[in-house]
Amino acid sequence: MKKVYLLLACSALGMNAYGQKTVDQKVAELLSKMTLEEKVGQMVQYSGFEYATGPQKSNSAAVLEEIKKGKVGSMLNVAGADETRAFQKLAQQSRLKIPLLFGQDVIHGYRTTFPVNLGQAASWDLGMIEKSERIAATEASAYGIHWTFAPMVDVARDPRWGRVMEGSGEDTYLGTQIGLARIKGFQGKGLGSLDAVMACAKHFAAYGAAVGGRDYNSVDMSLRQLHEIYLPPFKAAANAGVATFMNSFNDINGIPATANQYIQRELLKGHWNYKGFVVSDWGSIGEMIPHGYAKDANEAAERAILGGSDMDMESRVYMTELPKLVKEGKVDAKWVDDAAGRILAKKFEMGLFDDPYRFSSEKRQKEQTDNQENRKFGREFGSKSIVLLKNQGNILPLSKTAKTVALIGPFGKETVANHGFWSIAFKDDNQRIVSQFEGIKNQLDKNSTLLYAKGCNVDDQDRSMFAEAIETAKKADVVIMTLGEGHAMSGEAKSRSSIGFTGVQEDLLKEIAKTGKPIVLMINAGRPLIFNWAADHIPAITYNWWLGTEAGNSIADVLFGAVNPGGKIPMSFPRTEGQIPVYYNHYNTGRPAKNNTDRNYVSAYIDLDNDPKFPFGYGLSYTDFKYSDMVLSPANLKGNQTLNISVTVSNTGKYDGEEVVQLYIRDLFGKVVRPVKELKGFQKVFIKKGESQKVDFKLTPEDLKFFDDQLNFDWESGEFDIMVGTDSQNVQTKRIIWTK
Repeated sequence: MKKVYLLLACSALGMNAYGQKTVDQKVAELLSKMTLEEKVGQMVQYSGFEYATGPQKSNSAAVLEEIKKGKVGSMLNVAGADETRAFQKLAQQSRLKIPLLFGQDVIHGYRTTFPVNLGQAASWDLGMIEKSERIAATEASAYGIHWTFAPMVDVARDPRWGRVMEGSGEDTYLGTQIGLARIKGFQGKGLGSLDAVMACAKHFAAYGAAVGGRDYNSVDMSLRQLHEIYLPPFKAAANAGVATFMNSFNDINGIPATANQYIQRELLKGHWNYKGFVVSDWGSIGEMIPHGYAKDANEAAERAILGGSDMDMESRVYMTELPKLVKEGKVDAKWVDDAAGRILAKKFEMGLFDDPYRFSSEKRQKEQTDNQENRKFGREFGSKSIVLLKNQGNILPLSKTAKTVALIGPFGKETVANHGFWSIAFKDDNQRIVSQFEGIKNQLDKNSTLLYAKGCNVDDQDRSMFAEAIETAKKADVVIMTLGEGHAMSGEAKSRSSIGFTGVQEDLLKEIAKTGKPIVLMINAGRPLIFNWAADHIPAITYNWWLGTEAGNSIADVLFGAVNPGGKIPMSFPRTEGQIPVYYNHYNTGRPAKNNTDRNYVSAYIDLDNDPKFPFGYGLSYTDFKYSDMVLSPANLKGNQTLNISVTVSNTGKYDGEEVVQLYIRDLFGKVVRPVKELKGFQKVFIKKGESQKVDFKLTPEDLKFFDDQLNFDWESGEFDIMVGTDSQNVQTKRIIWTK
């Protein structure tokens, strides 16, 4: 009893009562003092009361009482030094004074927002992506947040799915590298650092393959595809020490991921030896009832804990059902101890038992509220995420001394929209976010005139503003059109069956084109859109995504040539919804289409090309890059030799610029069919105009491995095509033989 009193006294003073013991020893000692209800309480997460990111059930008065009784382990959507401190004080009224964990969806920035994640992926710049998360962690932790529900490492091949904006696109390799950069950025020098937050790899697993691109839908795939395409980013995250995992809403082979023992217990906590904890997605434990997998809350709780879900986010079933299940002998108490222990371990690692309020600092919060260095980086990152899709006649970059420029479209003077979906709202967003109009205005010469007309709304049939827009265009030397989808049209629960321009935006574009004025089209979106008419008829097109706090300045930097765009799309852009899913690393067939004209008795549409409108990895520059002198050494390999690959990239244009050099391979024959291409490496290089650079890659047998139909992971002797180029379609190819 004296030890318990000592523990309580030291906790009240913010002291560490556990001395120099290991985290495992500290957890075991604390668990030995906890009641069953207190252990289950650690497995409960509720949302705050002002801001929800799902269908909220919280009764604020009841939640506050449960916190004081030690029956809540974590809160989400609670932020700010004052608010987190207030909630933590409630937790310190509990018997054992176990601190709360505060989680938040810090997806693409916190106070300073950066491009939406798919836009960041278009930069192919791992260093900048890591730094953006380092900044996000520094800002979020200054507001009292311990834990972010990011990165989303789902591979996604269907742009109808709204959450593509939250990930890194269609490719497993690229997505894995970006996921690792994000984790490193969030967790910094390690958990416990005041500028680090716990990262969360989500959604485990295969959520990005939702049937029909419809959010929360089922997933239907082979185990081989699951292991080869969808699991590698998660395995890499586990190996990298990501603090937590979040499971997904979908079922896998008929078993909801929330209760799926195969992925959570056998793979994650078994074969991968993962020591962190797994949180459910919002309400997903309770949602196994309408899913048809659990008959009631009691059965849902039982199946979730046995399946490996450690923390219940807003389902309200663990606290009410788990103690009964343990007492009835339906759930072994060891599973509760295991889950609660994993959660407590992270609280120890974060230093919360030493000082529950260590992240709730008004001073740090004030320092990070308007950090100009962070904004400066956001401006640079935004410009490097823009993709130049077309520049016929070299319309871009524009001259800053153009006499009259017209900005037309519904997004020209938007501020908050530039955040994109999954952003944190602040009261001063309208004042601090840079609009496109403001950014362009700031860079035009003082003797130039910038005209503006909205032209139309984002998503209705109102054409009453067309006339003003047309007259505005007629007065200009060049017209900048800003069209796309609203910032809240992509994201969670934002699936779309048609992914073209909404409302009458395309009609407005066609009317402006009739004026004969040169047009630069800027497309704002969180996903690949379909815009065939524009792609075929408008001379210059930039894909802007949603760029964040400094959006207007980032855009103007590219439009006027202060930054030469070097982004490459991380998802294939389809020609029509009927072509979806379309992705570069598809399998061949016994009747492959050899071209787009001979479509008789081959795997092809009779009314559409197989190729996407814009292929994976595609993106132009204001300069030109030429590839030459591709060399493979040795030409034929045996065993564990390393293949050295080099290519010379020359900047033959008029501007300095960055190029993303991409390495692909093809295993021509295997015991299971292999993709026509697989990305195995990339380098982003800066080359001055008139200069050349040799770019080197290395491949080992590890890069050739794949899963066969028995889930054996190995490589085979055979012929391999090695491809290097500027995108997934434009490559140089050489063939090698590699034997074991």
